[in-house]
Amino acid sequence: MSLTLIGQKKGMAQVFDQEGKLVVCTVILAEPNTVLQIKRKDTHGYNGLQLAGQPLSESKAKRMPKPQKGQFAKTQVEPCRVIHESRIEDVDSYQVGQKIDASLFAGVAYVDIEGVTKGKGFQGVIKLHKMAGGPAAHGSGFHRHMGSTGMRTTPGRCFPNGKRPSRMGGDKQTVQNLRVVAIKGNLLLVEGAVPGARSGTVFIRESEKKKKKGK
Repeated sequence: MSLTLIGQKKGMAQVFDQEGKLVVCTVILAEPNTVLQIKRKDTHGYNGLQLAGQPLSESKAKRMPKPQKGQFAKTQVEPCRVIHESRIEDVDSYQVGQKIDASLFAGVAYVDIEGVTKGKGFQGVIKLHKMAGGPAAHGSGFHRHMGSTGMRTTPGRCFPNGKRPSRMGGDKQTVQNLRVVAIKGNLLLVEGAVPGARSGTVFIRESEKKKKKGK
């Protein structure tokens, strides 16, 4: 697997690419991540890298739980809000306290980005499951209901796992094969939309499918 970088979605923008085409992009702030822990196969059973991103202010760092506070103090790394672990094969080229920035994707054409979608609260079946609803006439009796879901004498109950009104959004989602348009300092511009609201945390890694195809 590829190393995953912690980033923050800043919003959308429009830029012109090298061919002069207007491209709609998502702007991601990929501040330098700090290597917090290195895990090796002989000790932990696998090779991995634990990164910390989005540094905390001094007041918020004081309110951090003691186990996390001790972990950052032990490694002499600045306290951060997000910790993420990636399983990679080559861990010998890294060391604790090392900074990894957006230049990690300098030679990468496509990336996969994982985020949490916007929460939309409790929703009905029309919005949530795209159901058609009932007739719009005044005497129809129902407009945005899902209709009957029960059975007759046999089996005399509703089957489980059916479509019902429920909570919408707030789910982990990964968008694959997003083209890297430009890297400007700590800002990463990728073509297309990325799940989540502004200032939401996202995780960026090299596209697995494109990597296998050699693109």
